[in-house]
Amino acid sequence: MKKIFVSLSVFAFCFFCATAAFGQAGYISSNVTPAVIPDNPLHAEQHPMRSESSLLGEGAYSYAHGERPLSDFGSTESETPLGDIARAFKKQKEEAKAKKAVKVMESQ
Repeated sequence: MKKIFVSLSVFAFCFFCATAAFGQAGYISSNVTPAVIPDNPLHAEQHPMRSESSLLGEGAYSYAHGERPLSDFGSTESETPLGDIARAFKKQKEEAKAKKAVKVMESQ
């Protein structure tokens, strides 16, 4: 009974795999197509440069309205450099390591 069940399950597995393989056959083309590299004959020729044109438009007057970044205004406070902050932090960390509790044992 067990041999029949195993053989039927193997047959069913093979049947489903074969069905899936034949189902994909319509999407795979068996025609060989050579790779075609497009050719551009004007690729390396010299061309005259285009005449100059303005990016601002036709008018001589332009006006823009918007927000200015905060960096345009500068800062009123003197800022501490990041390196100085890092050195101070390292110094505090070393001082905290150096301060260790002193263990005193008293005998009675």
